[in-house]
Formats: sequence, structure tokens, C-alpha cells
Amino acid sequence: MGTAQRAYTKMTAHRTYQAILTKYLSATNTKGSRIKASAAAGNITLHLDHALSSEANHAQAAEALAEKFGWAGSWQMGSMPSDSGFCFVCRCAGDEPAFITGGAA
Repeated sequence: MGTAQRAYTKMTAHRTYQAILTKYLSATNTKGSRIKASAAAGNITLHLDHALSSEANHAQAAEALAEKFGWAGSWQMGSMPSDSGFCFVCRCAGDEPAFITGGAA
């Protein structure tokens, strides 16, 4: 059993989800622009859909990766430092937040 499969088995057995990071990959001489979604369990790369916004393309890639590993739930999106992409975290029903701030909504 490979490393990714062991990680997947461990995650599904304990209902542990991983953060999904996405980033934009520029076009090359042989490939068009793409969005890569990555987690410790693996990654997936999708061609950029020019009909969608940048955020929607990143969300689509993150959703595809979550579906690949059977991760169900409500996902929250946040930007990464230096506009290097986005981070997605799962908030499942009944999960307690790590913290709650009193800032403006």
C-alpha cells in the first residue's frame, strides 16, 4: 500500500479532513492554464475554465479533490498570503470551531 493510500485509509477511518490548497499554473508551450488542488493525501489538476471567475476555478478544483477522496461537508475558502492561491477547510456539522473572534462580520 502506497503512502497516499495509507493516508487516505487513516483519514477515512477517523473522519479526519485535510486542508486543500489551490494554486494557478501558467500556460506552457504544451498545456493551457490550470488550477492545481493539493492536500497531504494527493492532488488533482484541472484546466482553467475561462467562463468562471478566478475564485470559482479554485473552488472547482478543491471540490474535485474533495470528491476524489470522498470528503463531504461544508467547505470554507480563504486566500493565501501574497495571492499565491486559496485554502479550503471543511466544517462538518457538529464540529467545534478552533476559535471564534469578535471582529466585524
